[in-house]
Amino acid sequence: MRRVVMLCGMLSFLVPLGDLAQGQEPEPQLKEDYAEELPRIPPTSPQDALRTFDLLPGLKLEQVASEPNVVDPVALDFDEYGRMYVVEMRGYSEDEELNIGRIRRLEDTTGDGKYDKSEVFLDGLSWPTAVVCTGGGILIGASPDILFAKDTTGDGKADQTEVVFSGFNRSNVQGLLNSFQWGLDNRIHGATSSSGGTVQSTRHPSREAVRLNRRDFVIEPRSMLLSPASGGGQHGMSFDNFGRRYVSSNSDHIQLVMFEDRYIARNPYLAAPSPTKSIASDGPAATVYRTSPVEPWRIIRTRLRAQGLVPGVVEGGGKPAGYFTGATGVTIYRGDALPPKYHGNAFVSDAGGNLVHRKTLTPKGVEVVADRADPGREFLSSADIWFRPVQMANSPDGSLLVIDMSREVIEHPHSLPPMIKKHLDLTSGRDRGRIYRVVPEGFQQPADRAIGDATINRLVELLANPNGWHRQTAARLIYERQDQAALAPLKEMAHTGKVPEARVRALYGLSGLEGLTPEVLLVALADNHPAVREHAIRLAEPLVATSPELVERLAALVDDDDPLVRYQLAFTLGELPAEHSAHPLAQLIAKSGGDSWLQLAAQSSLGEGASEVLAILLESPLYRQQPAASAFLAKLARQVAAEATPEQLQPLVETLAKLPDTESHLTSQLVRGLIEGAGSRREPLRQQLATAKGGDGSSLLARVQAAGIRQATDENLSETQRRAGVGLLALVPWTQVKEDLSSLLDYRQPQSIQLEALATLSRFDEPEVVLVVTDRFPEMPPKLRGESLELILSRPQWVGQLLNAIETENFAATDLDAARIERLRNHPDKSLAAKAEKLLASLELGRRADVVAMYQEALKLEGDVDRGRAAFRKTCSACHRLEDFGSEIGKNLKGVAEKGPEALLVAILDPNREIDPLYLNYIAVTDDGRTLTGMLAAETATSITLKRAENATDVILRGEIDQMRATGLSLMPEGLERELDPQAMADVIQYLRSMQ
Repeated sequence: MRRVVMLCGMLSFLVPLGDLAQGQEPEPQLKEDYAEELPRIPPTSPQDALRTFDLLPGLKLEQVASEPNVVDPVALDFDEYGRMYVVEMRGYSEDEELNIGRIRRLEDTTGDGKYDKSEVFLDGLSWPTAVVCTGGGILIGASPDILFAKDTTGDGKADQTEVVFSGFNRSNVQGLLNSFQWGLDNRIHGATSSSGGTVQSTRHPSREAVRLNRRDFVIEPRSMLLSPASGGGQHGMSFDNFGRRYVSSNSDHIQLVMFEDRYIARNPYLAAPSPTKSIASDGPAATVYRTSPVEPWRIIRTRLRAQGLVPGVVEGGGKPAGYFTGATGVTIYRGDALPPKYHGNAFVSDAGGNLVHRKTLTPKGVEVVADRADPGREFLSSADIWFRPVQMANSPDGSLLVIDMSREVIEHPHSLPPMIKKHLDLTSGRDRGRIYRVVPEGFQQPADRAIGDATINRLVELLANPNGWHRQTAARLIYERQDQAALAPLKEMAHTGKVPEARVRALYGLSGLEGLTPEVLLVALADNHPAVREHAIRLAEPLVATSPELVERLAALVDDDDPLVRYQLAFTLGELPAEHSAHPLAQLIAKSGGDSWLQLAAQSSLGEGASEVLAILLESPLYRQQPAASAFLAKLARQVAAEATPEQLQPLVETLAKLPDTESHLTSQLVRGLIEGAGSRREPLRQQLATAKGGDGSSLLARVQAAGIRQATDENLSETQRRAGVGLLALVPWTQVKEDLSSLLDYRQPQSIQLEALATLSRFDEPEVVLVVTDRFPEMPPKLRGESLELILSRPQWVGQLLNAIETENFAATDLDAARIERLRNHPDKSLAAKAEKLLASLELGRRADVVAMYQEALKLEGDVDRGRAAFRKTCSACHRLEDFGSEIGKNLKGVAEKGPEALLVAILDPNREIDPLYLNYIAVTDDGRTLTGMLAAETATSITLKRAENATDVILRGEIDQMRATGLSLMPEGLERELDPQAMADVIQYLRSMQ
């Protein structure tokens, strides 16, 4: 399909295609054969490999397994006897049909830490990616299935194999389910990755299948029931000592999971943000320091992409390295062999860069900040491109294991152009693989650490072991054995364990044996360590219904001095009846200082009782005066109006009418929230608001409407005050505000006011809205044009008006960009789609490759950083943020200095050449007929979030979505050549490359 190359709103410069083409050198051509530029890279033998590594001083790297004992390892787990089960993904990356994947079992028979015995436990698997020990056997992730396999005869081979879940997608070999890990909660957690799936239990076929797109999962191993969990990383997942979960994605190397999906699911009116928070202080795609040469195929591919001869993202323009492109396997070190400074560090591998990166983790409120631990270098790197670290693991001996797939090429096969791919062997390395361990210099191998035959009392003692593997494995065995003899020692450990990790583990051990009592929890809730209190709160949830003492103690924790304790309390209070939770929830909110995470937790607990909490908060003049109060109270008002009948809303309406004039801003925001939440019951509510009288006898609605008009149009007020007033104009009848809204779109108004006016116009459904917008359209700057078109395209009747305007030449079709043309041509209304196709097919559409070729002259011009900064802020800051300026919607640009000029040129002018799925544009159609678009920024149990330029965000409750689909185009628009001539392009590129 042909595409328009012009970005809506980019008016300042349009380069005639013919003029730029004259006098240029002939376009580069593909060669018939690149064999001479693609020498094969020979492998390094296991014996020689150790000499290729660069490791931090004081540590040493040891090879604990290598081919032929292990090949293509991608994941591993240890059973209670210290035997290592390794996933061998021999079918990577194209041979999924050969079913040559295996699970291999390795043993150290001499006690020296080297795994000298190897046997194939199970074979015949297609693309296996995950393994975890449970129930005397192992769970294996091999999309589309999860299997349980067990050796019942003792011969080292699985003789019992069962598919327990099925339905995981396998559309992307690098986006398969992975990273099975036991959590504190006696359940097995897994990462779904980017392929997603709709998963059915084969043991429980009558149960509804679980949809897992952009969410992870947990498995209860005794019942084999699967449920969704918050998450959304690509490959890699790990817990810290107290159960906080970290995930990783290719270009976002470390993220923290902020909340559990089950809490959000309780409140259908809660529109939650993404559960994953990118936490790297140096940016998602941070700089890395590889010590290996760049592979020849990668250099050639980058050159061909930059020249527009093959599709795909340009990786650095001749320098396709230096930043995370294939981050995997985030692992929190919980062992005891390495020195204390490494304890609790996060390790992330980059298989494409042949390295392992290290981060320190520092709490910041309820969040965590991950900082580079090793300035100017990596924790571990190799000069050998065959070193392909894909995961790490904590070991029984306390060391950190590094899993090396050992491949000549690690790359998605679809990303390799045919003329390059034919000279590569994607199976090269199928017979190779290594597993290393990192230990301190002078490390002495500990005595046998197998605990499979330990008594129940010994297992409880091991909950205090300094090595995380022992704590986790002992906890698993206690749960699996279900031995009631563990109850007494577990209670003792919960009260007197010397380390908080042991006390927390003991609490979960009691929970798993159904032996946790209110008496035990009351002690734990008073523990001197905040993590113990935090988990005691969580574990109290099933018991609060029968223990008034627990309810009373939980309520008293609103004054706890630890933010994570209060955060968990805000979630847990939702498990109490509203009569017991309303006051403590209101206290937490009032004391939150506007903390958005705590407010989210509190609102998740208000599936019931929102009106009670709103009433309590409104009774507090001190809280009402807090800067963050009006926004949160408006959210509660919106929910209350959505739930309640007009009669039930009457007391709240009367309360608002009596608020003092000095709090008119708060009153207005609450009234706005009520009307927005009322939906189809909006008009009866308007009548209530119109008849509610304040102390001066004036109508509440009339006061709010007048305040809105006054605030919106008073240019002496601050932009924040004016924007609040503009939003209130949605409460005023159209005939009374259409002139004001039109004037607020004047180009002399601050841009934030114009954007708020557009948002307010979207609340009306009158046909005149389109005329107001299109009349002002010619004078709008680019950012306003984009939002104006979003507004018009949001309603079918307005789309029809736009197409009529194009047909009568009252609106220029060239003001539409590729993404919006695609939306029009594929509009759900077939008659509108047909008309759009007829009108837009006649446009002269250019090819992106031609535009890139014409702008090659920009690469020869000398750029200026200051001019580039100004051009970037004018043209790109709607979606990108640099130097604390702009909106961080598109890819984070930290580390962009590592990219070459050609790479940046292609990324700017041809954003659809290869699209990162994370930045794909989506279209959602709501029940009321509105069409919304943007990047799928978050997905929870109750809502999805679409985000587009200028930080414009639409959070849509799942119950309001009629249909949703991807457009196949990038969030980043085409057509920036309209805004940037070759010199300006050179300036922007120079500015971007100046960023360190």
